[in-house]
Amino acid sequence: MHVINGLDVGGAELMLKRLIEAHYGNQNYRHAVISLNTIGNVGQQLQARGVEVQALGMSSPLDVPGVLWQLVRLIRTSRPDIVQTWMYHADLIGGLAARLAGNRHVIWGVRCTAIPQSRLSTTQMVVSLCSWLSRSLPSVIVCCAESARVVHAEKGYDQTKMVVISNGYDLRQFSKDSMLRQIARAAFSIGDDDVVVGTIGRFDPLKDYRNFVNSAMVLASQIDRLKFLMVGPGMDSGNKVLQAWLAESGCVHKFVLAGESNDIPRCLAAMDVFCLSSSKEGFPNAVCEAMAMSVPCVVTDAGDAAEIVADTGIVVAPGDSTALAEALRTMLSKGAAERLRLGQLARLRIEKHYAIAIASARFEAIYKQLTQQMPQVVLDSSLTN
Repeated sequence: MHVINGLDVGGAELMLKRLIEAHYGNQNYRHAVISLNTIGNVGQQLQARGVEVQALGMSSPLDVPGVLWQLVRLIRTSRPDIVQTWMYHADLIGGLAARLAGNRHVIWGVRCTAIPQSRLSTTQMVVSLCSWLSRSLPSVIVCCAESARVVHAEKGYDQTKMVVISNGYDLRQFSKDSMLRQIARAAFSIGDDDVVVGTIGRFDPLKDYRNFVNSAMVLASQIDRLKFLMVGPGMDSGNKVLQAWLAESGCVHKFVLAGESNDIPRCLAAMDVFCLSSSKEGFPNAVCEAMAMSVPCVVTDAGDAAEIVADTGIVVAPGDSTALAEALRTMLSKGAAERLRLGQLARLRIEKHYAIAIASARFEAIYKQLTQQMPQVVLDSSLTN
């Protein structure tokens, strides 16, 4: 049984979906999903594939006691072998509910590195509680990135239970060809001869899109036929903050604001270079997806981005727009043939290290060790690499 905060589109939600999809047709596993909030788009997609999905309707802290006892009853009724939780609130509520229901096989999921610092933040309070309870509630704590493991160890999480399992991707969904590129560019009114630097993600302070816009402003005066494609929730004409930044840049006509998309591979197919401008990250899905589409990347050293890209792209310090612009200019100056080579190397790196089959196998090893009650779950070296 998976317990997660909600099931709208996001990194944790999509990783959960891919993990369940990796077990389709495998009679050894049956998955059920409980959303503390609503069903969401990802929940609807899972339901369409026959997965049991329920939503408990939590919308405020006042709902927590009732949701906790609903969850206890569900766990007692269904008696899952394992309760796997995703993100802080689900870790706390799901972990408590599992123990109250008599289930000791609990896997927590740590999904980020940027923890709110305000003492009045609800999330900060939940993190503090999770830190204190990490020695007793979960059997294993799975971090999506090494950077997330380090940050939470410093916050007091039980290091002896922590293991890193990177996100995994179904590479069959990422296939770049000239026809898809033409279709994508036509949809965005981008010419065949235009050079496109793109970025994908929700409009969020931690993504530091001001950094991206400032870098674009520098490049726009240096390179002809350059376009900047911005994709994700909030990346549209209705975003007044973003529109003000673009107006200040003096090159509004070079930006294409695509908004939220259900077809990320098509968006990536339109790009010549992918850019991550974040100040903070955990495990940046968009970078892996770009690499899976053979798009070379320029990234800030946020979360595990540098480790993911390795020698297939360029890494700069967060918050330095001048350095980011120079790195993008360097990548663009390499020419189409060299960018194609780097893109192919990037694809091979994803195949080798971040395919969903790899992540699924590591989760399965934990599942087996927990259900067989084998000791030293996270000390198995095969889980930590």
